[in-house]
Amino acid sequence: MFIAPWIWGTVTILCCVYWFLIGRRRRRQGEPPLENGFLPYLGCALQFGANPLQFLREKQKKHGHIFTCRIAGKYIHFLTDPFSYHSLIRHGKHLDWKKFHFATSAKAFGHGSIDPAEGNTTENFHQTFIRTLQGNALDPLIEAMMENLQYVMLQSRMSKLQPNTWVTEGLYAFCCRVMFESGFLTLFGTEFNASHDKNLLKQETERAHILNALENFKEFDKIFPALVAGLPIHLFKSAHSAREQLGEALLHKNLLKRNKLSELVTLRMFLNDTLSTFDDKEKAKTHVAVLWASQANTIPATFWSLFYLIKSPEAMRAATEEVQTTLESAGEKFSLDSKNISLNRKQLDNMPILDSIIKEAMRLSSASMTLRVAKEDFTLHLEKEFYNIRRDDIVALYPQLLHFDPEIYDDPLTFKYNRYLDENGGEKTDFYRNDRKLKYYYMPFGTGIAKCPGRLFAVHEIKQFLTLILSYFEIELVDSNVQCPTLDQSRAGLGILQPTNDVDFRYRLKFL
Repeated sequence: MFIAPWIWGTVTILCCVYWFLIGRRRRRQGEPPLENGFLPYLGCALQFGANPLQFLREKQKKHGHIFTCRIAGKYIHFLTDPFSYHSLIRHGKHLDWKKFHFATSAKAFGHGSIDPAEGNTTENFHQTFIRTLQGNALDPLIEAMMENLQYVMLQSRMSKLQPNTWVTEGLYAFCCRVMFESGFLTLFGTEFNASHDKNLLKQETERAHILNALENFKEFDKIFPALVAGLPIHLFKSAHSAREQLGEALLHKNLLKRNKLSELVTLRMFLNDTLSTFDDKEKAKTHVAVLWASQANTIPATFWSLFYLIKSPEAMRAATEEVQTTLESAGEKFSLDSKNISLNRKQLDNMPILDSIIKEAMRLSSASMTLRVAKEDFTLHLEKEFYNIRRDDIVALYPQLLHFDPEIYDDPLTFKYNRYLDENGGEKTDFYRNDRKLKYYYMPFGTGIAKCPGRLFAVHEIKQFLTLILSYFEIELVDSNVQCPTLDQSRAGLGILQPTNDVDFRYRLKFL
């Protein structure tokens, strides 16, 4: 029996009317201006997803510095005035930074809830990361990364790196391969000793396994934004298979066979085994989460740093001089026949030009979003106003508004390698808006207690990468007039945006 089309049409219209009358939120007295959007559940999601920066600027112009948007079933209050950013810190007792992150991790990586309140684990994940990625724990990570970067760049590819022979490759593909392999070895150890094991077959087998993991990582990473948006991974057969293969490689029984595991991974294995009720596959998937967190933003940040460096002759000259000066003062000489270059954390920290280049590249490519979930109904006090916030609503900052603000950054879409250098060549920290000094002017890593715990290691990794590139290679773009790739907006809110297309470059060993 068939139902007449007009009946379906009537039902659809009635459902839409019902949603419009009943399902839409009504703005209460004292709440921020409200944008429900026109689509049931999605609200403003499509407009926001297409171009978040433009969308938020339009709403800011319409409503002022705070407004509420319904996006994919959630009501998000956007704070757009940088002088109000401290409100998130000040209202910490009313706002939960863990709820969204824990739920997203479980949904995307397939492990059980890591919220101690759920009873699957008693581990404080944030403290684990701080303990193993900051302070004195940074030193062995930096040392291992320096060794692994040189192994991946040089020893593992010596057959392709002939003197006076240019190698042409995609710049993003190069950064992806080098940073992933080096980072994987640094965190998850090796099946051999890169310095002493001369068994080439063993080395090549290990490299093949890691490069296979890279392909699985890329396949999974492609659909990560969809997982964050709430779509089940089973809709993406290839990505689901890739995630499971990554998990298989990071099972505890496999990690125990590896040498030189980082403190982060060894501690996480111990805490998984002693403080959680996870099964073996869930434990492995928490390591997949660590792998993704270590690579997903570092790789594109490395690409943008190297791209802008090559594209700017002025930046290249200044960075090369700084690297040479640093190596000379450290008594390091680069030679393919001698020991690896070694720079410690203090020496890397004393490279303000590279630091400014990395910051500027990340300012131009970062589209992170800081989110806090309201634990209860409360009143959000700003500088001169206050607004009522409902329980389970989200309060958000979108720092790209800050990074691209022409009142803060002159000519904000242009790369200026020395933007974060003061008149004495040191780090610049004084930035102003409306003649008022800003506390928050650079925020690719978030803010407050939820600030990325791995940010220091990530910046050191990129600085090491650039130092070694400038030390060992001559590099240039194949097309010196190539346009800067556009940013892939599909990842807006997740951190550093990837380029929509790769750029060819070429490199060869310097005559040493």
